[in-house]
Amino acid sequence: MASKWQRQAQRVGTLQVAALALTATVALYMALVAFGNITDFGTNREFVRHVLAMDTTFKDDDLMWRAITDHALQDIAYVAIIVWETVAALVLITGTALWVRGPAAYRVARRVTTVGLVMVLLLFGMGFIAIGGEWFAMWQSAKWNGLQAAERNFVVAGLVLVLIHLPVRDEA
Repeated sequence: MASKWQRQAQRVGTLQVAALALTATVALYMALVAFGNITDFGTNREFVRHVLAMDTTFKDDDLMWRAITDHALQDIAYVAIIVWETVAALVLITGTALWVRGPAAYRVARRVTTVGLVMVLLLFGMGFIAIGGEWFAMWQSAKWNGLQAAERNFVVAGLVLVLIHLPVRDEA
């Protein structure tokens, strides 16, 4: 009969351990992003304000009607982003803890992690790529263009989501 240590060692290199490591990575990243935005509120607030105001775009009259220049509305949008980041981080931290629990918790770990990753995908895909990038023409700005970072985050979260949904034999 295998010892507890041997059973744990056999898990190394499994899909579940990869899911644990990658979930933890995205959880840490989102926690650091939220923490940074809370403790250094002004830096990314300026980013959000410029994107919403569209003040560094080509200023095409056919697009500028979309601009949001009211600072209160801009700040509401920024706080909403921070809240979303924080909740996503907490969900992914919970998912990480569930992956640690082992085979008995895989199904719930997968579900919780899926919710957190979809939150990340919505933030960076819908929020930054679609709304920021296209609706507010962020792609036109040389200085306030966050599309590359958003696309990178979207791809990472998407790859982790695909990984955690790969079929696993002997799943509890």
